[in-house]
Amino acid sequence: MAGYSGRGVHGQTVAALGGRIVSGHYAEGHVLDLAELGRELDVSMTALREALKVLAAKGLVEARQKRGTYVRGREHWNLLDSDVIRWRSEAGDTLGVLRDLAEVRAVVEPAAAAMAARRRDERDLAELDAALDEMKRANNPLNEVLADIRWHRALLWATHNEMLARMDVFIEPALRLRDGIVHEFSDDDPVPSHAVVVEAVRRGDPEAASAAVTALLEKAAHDVAGILGDRKEKDDA
Repeated sequence: MAGYSGRGVHGQTVAALGGRIVSGHYAEGHVLDLAELGRELDVSMTALREALKVLAAKGLVEARQKRGTYVRGREHWNLLDSDVIRWRSEAGDTLGVLRDLAEVRAVVEPAAAAMAARRRDERDLAELDAALDEMKRANNPLNEVLADIRWHRALLWATHNEMLARMDVFIEPALRLRDGIVHEFSDDDPVPSHAVVVEAVRRGDPEAASAAVTALLEKAAHDVAGILGDRKEKDDA
């Protein structure tokens, strides 16, 4: 599901309530007082109910007759939703979010790279090359993040498996979160490690493509762990 940040009053209401739920401010089973929330957030009851529909779709709340609208247990949350991922990070669980996403990506992306090496066509290779070129030209953290997302999306689409291709739904927020941290504190050139994957895909070498993506993911996880570890040491000092 698409993120709602920054989309006017509606987006702000979704973000405010979603952030409170994910952070634990509203515990599981807590019944929301809609009239009080409307006054606090200065929104109409219609706008509030629309925001709650969005949160219900993410699995965070449920409305029942006689009980009202209440917070659901974590097991019902859509933890792959981009907003939920961001709210977890904002609540101080960045390392946990990145660890979980890194483990999921380690399962998905090496296999996707191997499949891409078997199935890619010239259009796929052209898009991977274009994403690499964009990565080379990127001159600020935002452009670097966008280029990286484009490259990983191109790799998934090169599998010619529509379900695998849609894995970008959770890989994209993972990349945004990870890249935002890495590019802020590191000047490491990401192009060579990504280029190795492209060349393996181009040669039609599934094993090499899978190994190259695994190496790329391991390095990324190591970089983030180092940066967050340094941050924690400074905070504890």
